[in-house]
Amino acid sequence: MSEISFDDFLKVDIRKGTIIRAEPFPEARKPAIKLWVDFGGEIGEKKSSAQITAHYDPAALVGKAVLAVVNFPPRQIGPMRSEVLVLGLHDDAGEVVLITPDKDAPDGARMC
Repeated sequence: MSEISFDDFLKVDIRKGTIIRAEPFPEARKPAIKLWVDFGGEIGEKKSSAQITAHYDPAALVGKAVLAVVNFPPRQIGPMRSEVLVLGLHDDAGEVVLITPDKDAPDGARMC
């Protein structure tokens, strides 16, 4: 594991958002779901592609709070431009589990 400085860590802008729309993404190379996440007034709505199909159904994701990196450059994934990186962890089977806050916080709140 390589070390980074605290100043480097502060450059990563991680915010809380709420999924407002989710749908299957059959054009992706690996099974994925398209997400539209609302980060509130300052950042607004952003799109993301997430490989979370093992644990999540698109319809059940609407209204779910998530954490995402909002200051990476956009990335083209098939026909979609992914604007944020929604954060998750691998479970014992290697499938992604979303990272979510355990209490309510406003959309756009920055991780500290």
